[in-house]
Formats: sequence, C-alpha cells, structure tokens
Amino acid sequence: MSYRLIRPLLFALDAERAHHLSLAALRMMPTRAPLAPDPMLATMVAGIRFPNPVGLAAGYDKDGRIAHKMHGLGFGFAELGTLTPLAQPGNPQPRLFRLVEDKAVINRFGFNNGGQGAAADRIARYRRPVGDGPVIGINIGANKDAAAAGRGIADYVTGVTCMAPLADYLTVNISSPNTPGLRALQDRSALDALLSAVMAARAPGGPPIFLKVAPDLEPADVEDIAAACIDHRVDALIVSNTTITRPALRSAHAGEAGGLSGAPLTDLSLSRLRDFRRLLGDRLPLIGVGGIATGAQAYARIRAGASLIQLYSALVYEGPYLARRINRELKALMARDGVATIADLVGIDG
Repeated sequence: MSYRLIRPLLFALDAERAHHLSLAALRMMPTRAPLAPDPMLATMVAGIRFPNPVGLAAGYDKDGRIAHKMHGLGFGFAELGTLTPLAQPGNPQPRLFRLVEDKAVINRFGFNNGGQGAAADRIARYRRPVGDGPVIGINIGANKDAAAAGRGIADYVTGVTCMAPLADYLTVNISSPNTPGLRALQDRSALDALLSAVMAARAPGGPPIFLKVAPDLEPADVEDIAAACIDHRVDALIVSNTTITRPALRSAHAGEAGGLSGAPLTDLSLSRLRDFRRLLGDRLPLIGVGGIATGAQAYARIRAGASLIQLYSALVYEGPYLARRINRELKALMARDGVATIADLVGIDG
C-alpha cells in the first residue's frame, strides 16, 4: 500500500502515538539478512564497512527495539537511542509536533528511554556477535538531573562501559536542546574534560567514538569543537542535531519549545557541515544530518564533505522506503557525473 494513502490516517493521530504505532509495525517486520555492499555506494568510515551511506538517525528507535531491522527498509546503518544510564520518562506530553506546512517536526522529548541496562539486555539478544550483521550505532547521553548533580561526564562514561560491547560505534550526544545543561558540554574546557573521560573509558579494541553537535554554533565554537575532536582522536563528527532557532515557519505549532528538524534545517545543517569540512579537511570523517529528504540533498551533503548521511524527520512525510529511494537517486546522480564510488564524491566541492 502506498504511504500516500496511509499518511492521512497517521496524521489524524497524535504525533507520538503515530510514532509508537510505526515502531509496533516494524517490530512485526521479518528480520532480513544484512544488505550486501553496493559497489557504488559502499564506503569505509572509522574502520566500519557501510553497505550504503544512508543511515537512520538517533531518536526514532530510542530503546533499541527495531534498529536491527532497518536495513530491510534500505538503510545502510541505524543509530539507536539516545540511551541514558537510568530510565527516565522525559518531558511532559504533548512533546512531539508535526509542522505539516513546513515539512518539519518539533520535539522536546528529553531523552525518554528505559535506561541502558534494559536496552543492553534487549540488544544483546540480536547482537551476537557484534559486527556480524547490520551496522548499528548506539547514541548515549546524560540523565536529566546529571548536570545539576555534577555527574554529567560520569553518565557518559557509564554509557561507554555499558553499551560499547554491543555497538559498531558509539555516539556521544551533547547537542540535544531538551536536557538542561547538555549543550554546555560543547564549550571547549567542558568538551576536553568529557572527551578525555570518554576515550579513556573505551577499552582497547572498543568501538569508534562519534561526537554529535548542534547546528546552533558560532564560528569560535566550530573551531573549538574541531580542535577538540582532533586532539582527542574522535573517530567521526555528526553534524548536526535539531535547532532551537526558528526560521520563517507557517505551521500553527511554530512557537512550540524544543528542537526543530526537517526541511527548515536543511540550509543551516549544510552550512555547518561546510564549516567543519573547511577546518578539518579529510582529517576527520563527517556525517551529515538535518533536513535531508531527497537524493539530491544527500548528494549535496556528501559533495560538501559528509562520508555518510542520516535522516529521521523526512520519514514522517515521505514514508518508510525513503532510504531506498535516496540510494537509487544517489546512484543516478553519480552515474550522471561519472563518479564511481562514494569515497570519490566526499568533499568534491572543496
């Protein structure tokens, strides 16, 4: 059945209820064999072989219930979480809003999840052995009261030690606008302390560590983050999370608090990616996220320096097979331009 026929029914429901309904549907989907690497689209990042560059961003599968099935929809990898050490309910509902006229979403979930221990037990059942299946990243964060209690960094260390055995890579999320004090970890001194602790907590031979940052950064912030990533040997940088800015929006929900994602984020996240590429060159892989809904937008992000891309909000408007469509469109664009592999395309715009 076409998603265009189903979408009005889903949009008649509260956004969070529709989200849970989609998760339930995917849980019933058969688990397919891992994707075979596509000769044109497969790429190596941080020592991991990705069968294609289109990934599911964190936030959709918060508790690790369906990430291992997303390759069945065409995703080259999936990132689950954000997971915190302790279970927490997140912010009061309603906390998820569709901005239909803007093809956007605002959320203020606040890292609602069942905790790392429960997730680890669940993930372990389909992750034996790690590396012998679809590529899965695990996104870790701090509990809501961690900053006030002085244990913000300790929460990330706990996340590394708990989730590393189950992850192809770990993402340190310091960019959500919905957890008090979290974005303050992007300041240079705080970031140095955090990355020192996180990298020390990773056991020898442990998974690569990625860092996820916000798009709402000043030039000095970009410089500090880039330098810290190099100094602490971070394995990749994810650019970017949701924005707290509000460009011109038409929806009635435009004034809701939280992080804005979807189409209005496209230009901002692309601009921030270019900033980091200009500073880092090819010294650090970049992952482009934010406002990607077409193969052309993914192509532009890769040409600007992203080795991989991720999407989430666009699924709300375009449907579950968007990853397959983007991969087809990427291949068509590459063939048009005579580009043989994704690696040849990364950063080609300089």
